[in-house]
Amino acid sequence: MTPSETQQQLRQLPSVDELLRQSQLASIATTSAHSLLVECARETLWSIREQIRSGQTSPPLADIAARVYALFQQRQRPSLRPVINATGVIINTNLGRAPLSQESLQAIGSVALGYANLEYDLGQGERGSRHTHVRALLCELTGAEDALVANNNAAAVLVVLSALAVGREVIISRGQLVEIGGGFRVPDVLRQSGARLVEVGTTNRTRLPDYETAITTETALLLQVHPSNFLITGFTESVSLEALAELAHSRGLLAVADLGSGCLLDSARFGLAHEPTPQESIAAGADIVCFSGDKLLGGPQAGIILGKRELISRIARHPLMRAIRIDKLTLAGLETTLRHYQRHEAPERIPIWRMIAATPETLDQRARQWMAQLRNWGIRAEVVEGQSTIGGGSLPDETLPTALLAINANSAKSEESRNSAEGQEHPRSPLDALASRLRAGEPPVVARILRDRLLLDPRTVLPEQDQALLAALRSALANKPAS
Repeated sequence: MTPSETQQQLRQLPSVDELLRQSQLASIATTSAHSLLVECARETLWSIREQIRSGQTSPPLADIAARVYALFQQRQRPSLRPVINATGVIINTNLGRAPLSQESLQAIGSVALGYANLEYDLGQGERGSRHTHVRALLCELTGAEDALVANNNAAAVLVVLSALAVGREVIISRGQLVEIGGGFRVPDVLRQSGARLVEVGTTNRTRLPDYETAITTETALLLQVHPSNFLITGFTESVSLEALAELAHSRGLLAVADLGSGCLLDSARFGLAHEPTPQESIAAGADIVCFSGDKLLGGPQAGIILGKRELISRIARHPLMRAIRIDKLTLAGLETTLRHYQRHEAPERIPIWRMIAATPETLDQRARQWMAQLRNWGIRAEVVEGQSTIGGGSLPDETLPTALLAINANSAKSEESRNSAEGQEHPRSPLDALASRLRAGEPPVVARILRDRLLLDPRTVLPEQDQALLAALRSALANKPAS
């Protein structure tokens, strides 16, 4: 455009007031959200002015109003939102790890609506401890003498080392100095606690004499750490917790186990490798055991500390416990999750165990129902065999057979993308564009792309989400807003 044409385009842009009188915006303009709507209108007009100055033409008034409305809706939308996890990763850290059972959600809602006896002993009519709400359950389920709960497992490990090993040595195998998600490194936690790290053995082989030789008068404890999402195979050797605890006790030391993922069920029952359980670790002689609440336990985020009564008492008195203590909502969800185990109903009530226990036949049936619905809409899709993973640093390299709904690149092309692909310097692939539209929908759907196909795994999609998933797919494939 010539400079005069550019100026003419700029002069024709509507004012903010004119925009707010458009039917799509008028009803909002009279509400308490008026100031946000004005801000969105100004931002949209500024963006369009920049487009005009770069040589583009001004869109029609109705399109400008639609852009304002879309921006307003985006600004109104909560940042933290529910999503449909179709990735096949059961404990998906980026998507919030373990979903809670309906009973846990109800317990949280009940406690959140009013006051609760968080630190009040109703029987005695005096101040109590928040840890009493889950202490007896944890001891019953694991055989521990006592229990504490922090706000996550990293905090649990930190306070244990701070209370029991500050200024002294902690001996650990080199093969267990791992880093897990978010840059969390075991050596960093050890240093932060004030303990001194002593590494023994090699990356792949550590023997009991390695620990024994490293013990000095400065040693406080022997630490065993679950490798999380790290797996060493081949020429390997490690020391059992039972042998480690026996050595520690023979030298007047403590044995501490960081299990990472708290698995109270025998994972081998579900076709997986055996994951060490807290109850096994207590029986093996560990003085303190730590693990997460939101991994294989299937509860809310928490760091659970089990062990000898005297040691738990020392940890509870440490000043750091105040900073990392668990809140009433998490306690409500955790207690209800633990009661599922107490009642022997975890595989039926806890979502991650329902997902793990789902049979390939059931998953194939659901995937074929999805496929049939898409084909009714004229969308080509197929069902293929695949693998689900546990995730969340639990059972590394372990998978479960599943059935996947697969959409190829040609089916992923929306009408709009077919018409607009020409002339784009670096057009996105149809699958990337489809995955992006699914993530932008309501609710967002997160899938994965592999070998030129977009894949959706029914194992991690809750059955009650099936209709929402299909609606999101239909909208994304047509490139239309989800209704």
